[in-house]
Amino acid sequence: MKPVTVSSTSARYTQDIHIRQFRLIVDEPVAVGGDDSGPKPTELLLASLGSCKAITLKMYAERKGWSLNHVHVELTEASGGNALEGKGRDRPQIQATLHIEGNLTDEQRQRLLVIADKCPIHKMLSASADIHTQLASGIA
Repeated sequence: MKPVTVSSTSARYTQDIHIRQFRLIVDEPVAVGGDDSGPKPTELLLASLGSCKAITLKMYAERKGWSLNHVHVELTEASGGNALEGKGRDRPQIQATLHIEGNLTDEQRQRLLVIADKCPIHKMLSASADIHTQLASGIA
């Protein structure tokens, strides 16, 4: 997998992200000194989790031949944003609500609820991934 790169810009907190051929901007809201030119890093984390759950459900339903027409995932940081943003001592609590549409039985819907928690991002976050940070020699 090609590395994801993040570089600061001339703006106070705005970051330029490159992922394969894609470019994203991340920033902080004006209230904390940013320009609000993009989502906050914590919002991208929630978006990664939600999109991973939705993709996992679509793939699973396709393999099973189930009629899953639409998936909508709503995510919030249940402890008020403090834990994900490093404030307070609470362990982060993320609430993900699945809205699934399709010609599905109750049993299939319950199975999809279980499968949603099998997505790679959910597994990574709930396993408390080891993250190793190092200084590079020289300038990027």
